[in-house]
Amino acid sequence: MHSPEIQSSLQVELTRASYPILIGHNLESSIRDFMETKRAQGHTVCVVADMGFSEEQAAFMEATFEGYPILTLPSGETTKDAIYLERIYTFLAENKMDRSGYLLAVGGGVTGDISGFAAATFLRGIGFVQVPTTLLAMVDSSVGGKTGINIPQGKNLVGAFYQPESVFISTMLLQSLSNREFSAGMAEIIKYGMLGNCELFERLESMSRLHAAHPELPDIIRICCQEKTNIVQADERETASNGGRALLNLGHTFAHAIEKVAGYGVYLHGEAVSVGLVLAARFSHKLGLADKEVEERAVDLLSRYDLPVHLESPLSTRALLDAMQSDKKVHRGNLRFIVMHGIGEARTHGDIDESLVVDVIESGRELPF
Repeated sequence: MHSPEIQSSLQVELTRASYPILIGHNLESSIRDFMETKRAQGHTVCVVADMGFSEEQAAFMEATFEGYPILTLPSGETTKDAIYLERIYTFLAENKMDRSGYLLAVGGGVTGDISGFAAATFLRGIGFVQVPTTLLAMVDSSVGGKTGINIPQGKNLVGAFYQPESVFISTMLLQSLSNREFSAGMAEIIKYGMLGNCELFERLESMSRLHAAHPELPDIIRICCQEKTNIVQADERETASNGGRALLNLGHTFAHAIEKVAGYGVYLHGEAVSVGLVLAARFSHKLGLADKEVEERAVDLLSRYDLPVHLESPLSTRALLDAMQSDKKVHRGNLRFIVMHGIGEARTHGDIDESLVVDVIESGRELPF
């Protein structure tokens, strides 16, 4: 696709799939052209959209998706639930979706994750397209094919690897994003710098605070998408014994536990990741792998975007540990953490003494437990 709207593009090359990530200010016409081409070829096209976004960006929704069946789902992490998954199945069945059809997910990570899982499992697989509308989804969840829902025992414990056919990143859509949601996306951007791209981290430290209209934002998004693409291409299904796709979970073992114990929706995912990144840096220091400066620099940069760097209210250490034991990253009963050797240097680390994890979560007055 070579629309003049598209400012840059990346290609994800995998064994089973290959697809473009298209980036531009306003990809309205490109998305519309994609759908109309598919419909002209006889394919059914349906849309699942985030309700809050649909209300905020009503003009975009009408101009882009008029004439196509649309199901709107409530905003927020609690939507990643089997109840809403069944609603999508019903919506697709009522619109006579067949295996040649396409489902477009228009929203943030929640919409993309649950819609992707629905696409992976309805009729054992239909076409899937991502139209991310939050910064977090643009740089992280829309790329790489991880889909799923939450269950009471943990986050993303039910899901599938299912790659989209295309990803349309339209930065114009960020203009209606709240400051809190934008900052939540910045946590994932900062994560990419911490886990493998020191130059990106230093660039973020040296530049003015990013915002939806910042001239450097599209390039920052492109860099993050490229970082994730490189990792996913090398380890699509997170099977590497060391490093690989697991590195993308830097800070997430702590973050997922925080989300579960606090209650889904109390912390935005990026906010929990922010606290998790600080804890991961602290953990790495206690293991003797990283200097204290790593945590200090992370705190400084995350704080610049008003992200939490400690818990806002106490949570049970025991409950957090129990949640970690239910995490997808547990291997043969042992917790695996992503640790840092410095800014831009991350590794997987197993066989962790639980007492050290307790020490990390309970250390310091700035992390009240």
